[in-house]
Amino acid sequence: MYAKEYQVKPWQRGVALRDWLGEAKAKQVYLVLRDRILSGAVAFGTKLPTEHELAKVHDVSRVTVRRALGELARERLIQRRRSAGTRVVYRPVLAPMTADISGMLASLADMGRRTTVELLAFDYVPAEGAVGGALGVAPDQLLQRSVRVRSVDGEPFSHLTAYVPENIALTFTRQELASRPLLDLFERAGVKAGRARQRISAGLATPDVAAALGVHMGTPLIELTRVVYDQSGRGIEHLHALYRPDRYAFEIDLVRSGKRGRAWSPVLRRSATSGGKASTARRLNAGSKPAELRSSR
Repeated sequence: MYAKEYQVKPWQRGVALRDWLGEAKAKQVYLVLRDRILSGAVAFGTKLPTEHELAKVHDVSRVTVRRALGELARERLIQRRRSAGTRVVYRPVLAPMTADISGMLASLADMGRRTTVELLAFDYVPAEGAVGGALGVAPDQLLQRSVRVRSVDGEPFSHLTAYVPENIALTFTRQELASRPLLDLFERAGVKAGRARQRISAGLATPDVAAALGVHMGTPLIELTRVVYDQSGRGIEHLHALYRPDRYAFEIDLVRSGKRGRAWSPVLRRSATSGGKASTARRLNAGSKPAELRSSR
């Protein structure tokens, strides 16, 4: 059972990771164990197998296992004691940031007020390539580019790169962007978000992103690209976001719908504490146009 659960998979082959463990096999063992600890598959207080047992399961030497466990201990995910063995000391966040993707943009500003942000970069760049095209801005125009890291309870969970057309961006300052939610600044300027389109995928942490989020280079992250449009259909923001999966997750509530109940439709969450508005504490309605999920059942 243990050997099956902890089997090393070659999904990380070819990924360039910083040489912080000394060899590829140690990195592989580390990533497998770390993933199971952070996901909760190996719970707090669980005693891990011995170095000899782990070496046999992963088909590596005990020295390799010792390097992997040493890195997990350095990150305070496990605790090693000669007499008591190795135990998991990581406690999952009880209320991680979650996003209800069935909504549109209803509580993005609310989320911004409940978290803290650090502005890492702020400049203006030509509206070239895919970003300018998605916003419908001519290549000879400028876009404001900002890079921010958002944290909750002092722990970083998202790395956000936003592009805003210059004619909108000039209505707020760098200092305001570092202290107020972007949607608040839009509304103050008379720009109202009407709809958004977004794509959710997966990515790997580059060196700068890894340093900002407190993870190793090459760590898997949730990747989101969102284009926001105003009520007239004009592009007002292009966002590229990377999230730590141990501190952030997307959720959606579904109900059976359509003829004979063969489709699934998203349900917009509502909070009793918000007067019936579609927002919940520490939750983000970050959805795009609702899409039905087909089912043969």
